Amino acid sequence: MIHDNRSLELGEGALWHPERQELFWFDILGQSLHGAGQDWMFDDPASAAGWVDRHRLVVATAKGLSVLNLATDERRILCPLEADRPDTRSNDGKADPWGGFWIGTMGRQAQVNAGALYRWYQDEVRTLRKGMTIPNSTCFDAARGCAYFSDTAEGIVFRQGLDPRTGWPVGGAEVFLDLSALGLNPDGATVDAEGRVWIAQWGAGRVACYAPDGALLGAETFPASQTSCPVFGGPALDTLFVTSAMEGMDAAGRRAEPHGGKTFVCTPMLNGTPVIGVAEPRVRLDW
Repeated sequence: MIHDNRSLELGEGALWHPERQELFWFDILGQSLHGAGQDWMFDDPASAAGWVDRHRLVVATAKGLSVLNLATDERRILCPLEADRPDTRSNDGKADPWGGFWIGTMGRQAQVNAGALYRWYQDEVRTLRKGMTIPNSTCFDAARGCAYFSDTAEGIVFRQGLDPRTGWPVGGAEVFLDLSALGLNPDGATVDAEGRVWIAQWGAGRVACYAPDGALLGAETFPASQTSCPVFGGPALDTLFVTSAMEGMDAAGRRAEPHGGKTFVCTPMLNGTPVIGVAEPRVRLDW
């Protein structure tokens, strides 16, 4: 089913706002944020967001993190991020259960090793991983005290242990999934209430579900090959929203995929049982 019929160049950053009961998503290359009947434009590519309260979002752009007031359109800088690097932009990002925000950067032309993974928490920004090409799949399993992230260019999804008090990484990241041999490209991801990881796979037209031990449990398919970012939403958190993209497709490819770049919605099931997601945590600000 189609949630939004607009074909975006690079749909990404799906966020279900639990207080507003509303979906937000981005067109990175269109430099825009989309919501229910309203759009917000940016001066730079914008890619990901976390909710602060009913009216404010933390938004990641090519120059850093800012706070957007949805009601007034006021923007306030939270922190710069690679603002002195015109060759990079933000990519996948998500709020963590401790009130922080993780954000990846990448080269605007996907230059090899041009990006990095960062975390903002309590007015501090730390670099978590350098030399990334396309950071993606950021999501969290609070019950298991871990984060997941990937480098799409490598086809590898990592699992990172976290300090249960602060959410800062503890020890090194381990390989959770190596999808490179299968030719699968991990993109955005989310975790459900059972700790299963749902990963959009760019080029495969699907969102695949993996158990905490890495076993493939199933997949939801969509009429767009470049699926990019899933998120659970709806009143019962049993609805999966998925963005997609047309980036890099030639005219023939676009004609072959009339639904490319649209935002989809489905009700996922595993073994005949509805899947329930986890509410997106808020980003905690002191102002």
